[in-house]
Amino acid sequence: MKNQTSVPIQIGIQEKDRKVIAAGLSKLLADTYSLYLKTHNFHWNVTGPMFQTLHLMFEVQYNELWTATDLIAERIRSLGVFAPGTYSEFAALSSIKEEKGPVEATSMVRSLVEGHEAVIRTARVLFPALEKAEDQVSMDLLTQRMQIHEKTAWMLRSLLS
Repeated sequence: MKNQTSVPIQIGIQEKDRKVIAAGLSKLLADTYSLYLKTHNFHWNVTGPMFQTLHLMFEVQYNELWTATDLIAERIRSLGVFAPGTYSEFAALSSIKEEKGPVEATSMVRSLVEGHEAVIRTARVLFPALEKAEDQVSMDLLTQRMQIHEKTAWMLRSLLS
């Protein structure tokens, strides 16, 4: 009997397609984690007349983002690829830049709108590869993520009107 160290993945998606999808999902994971970290930072450091509103809103948002990182990372693992999980990997993959120093509350809101929209664009780029591989599970995950980010960006933008 042959001793196997791994069991082949036979989910109807070719290995090369799974790797392409996982690479795109890794960018989405990095963006999501970076936005989580930024949102949590803003939760801790917001000041001003809207402190209570923003402090609570940011908490809801960073908790949602934290949960999303797990969903995305587990999808990458389901495709047979190791998920990135270090600051250096996230920094290299993410399109979201960190804020340095104190940030005024309105600038925090603007920055988070930009961050949510960046995550949406990162997700949207993946759809051709997902459609080609007929990866409905990843499509469903991305559609749900995009819906959440679009709604969050709208709510944040509403604070700036």
